[in-house]
Amino acid sequence: MENNNQKTIDVLNGLIEINNDRLEGYERATKEATESDLKDLFSKLSETSRNAKKELSAEVIKMGGTPKEGTSTSGKVYRAWMDVRASLAKKERKAILNSCEFGEDVAVKAYKDAIDSGSLNGQSSLITKQYDLIKGDHDKVRDLRNELIKA
Repeated sequence: MENNNQKTIDVLNGLIEINNDRLEGYERATKEATESDLKDLFSKLSETSRNAKKELSAEVIKMGGTPKEGTSTSGKVYRAWMDVRASLAKKERKAILNSCEFGEDVAVKAYKDAIDSGSLNGQSSLITKQYDLIKGDHDKVRDLRNELIKA
């Protein structure tokens, strides 16, 4: 049972890292964005991750683990890529949204992998609920970006 708990804790901690990545990414995006609608959107997307992280951390603690504090290596790569894109594009709306969608793709995949892992011990409904919220955030960013492509 302890081995199963550790696998579950590892999966949950992976999702905590992804949410930490999103929080840092959207804080950076908020700074890079000049339009108030993007700043508002990024603030709402940050709130999704803040809530998810809180719920995931509570589950890890309940299982006897320690919640992760930092970000993932891929998150650092994402933020670095976003910095480059934002600076090259001179804070162009489409470039910022493209960068954010890249990060959202990573988050959606991480949640999908967690659901498919078979390592969740009673957290499936929580993770599925969070996946739906993260996927909804992804779709908002994608739709905003696609509106710019059509224009």
